[in-house]
Amino acid sequence: QVRPGLRTPQVPIWLCSLCGRHGVLFGTDSLLLSHWRAERVFQLYFYSGQREQTQTAHLTIDTHSHHWEEDGSKAPSSPGQRCPPVEMAIRTKWAGATVSWNGTDPFF
Repeated sequence: QVRPGLRTPQVPIWLCSLCGRHGVLFGTDSLLLSHWRAERVFQLYFYSGQREQTQTAHLTIDTHSHHWEEDGSKAPSSPGQRCPPVEMAIRTKWAGATVSWNGTDPFF
């Protein structure tokens, strides 16, 4: 038997398969599950357990800013730049959101 708490998580959590690797994207704010206003600026964490990841990545998601307003030298559309798959996965739920890696080098 699966306990009710395991069927309905208390905080948002997604199991991700990115480029053939698995990881967990999760938040600690339960309001993200029930209150749309909590989706303005919020924190998510990503952990893959891969060798190149030494600690859980702390991401700040802003759903009301636009990726084209970022510094042009960092824009994913710049020649030679690619958007990390983690950001692409986040944008499947929050289209157009900006993702700040808070000092961590994007990986994957």
